[in-house]
Amino acid sequence: MVAAIIRIGLFLISWFSVFLIPKNDFKKFTPVALFATVLLLIETILSVPFKWWTVKGGPLKKAVNDFSFIFGPFFVGTIWIFRFTYGKPLIYMITNVLMDAFLAYPVSWVMQKLNVFKLVKFKPKHIFFTAIIYALVIYGFQMVISHSRFKNKKSSVSH
Repeated sequence: MVAAIIRIGLFLISWFSVFLIPKNDFKKFTPVALFATVLLLIETILSVPFKWWTVKGGPLKKAVNDFSFIFGPFFVGTIWIFRFTYGKPLIYMITNVLMDAFLAYPVSWVMQKLNVFKLVKFKPKHIFFTAIIYALVIYGFQMVISHSRFKNKKSSVSH
């Protein structure tokens, strides 16, 4: 029951915070958040055969658990981080290192104590390092998107 309340709470709080994001920023950073979401969905799918983590209650509970995090705090958090740090790579990386360390160590420890999930072959250091790799990849993705948008605007102005 506690795990369900945590899942629902994190999902709802994340989405209520969206109303505080300017509409243009939400639109601008939704593609990178969707790309990051796809990466995490792939990791989640791979977690089953490789037994990276488990959730009490079987596959349906695991899907609900993973999706509530991916489409809640992860998706919305990606937009928030890009909103405040995009264009400032050093600030972006410092923010990600701090957030990823927080997620990998104290948050995952608390979530395991509350039976939200149980890490098996995936350890906190794996959470941290994969999150850092994702941060680098999605920043590059956003740079490509921003560059192509700028190029498109520039070419449409010159014609």
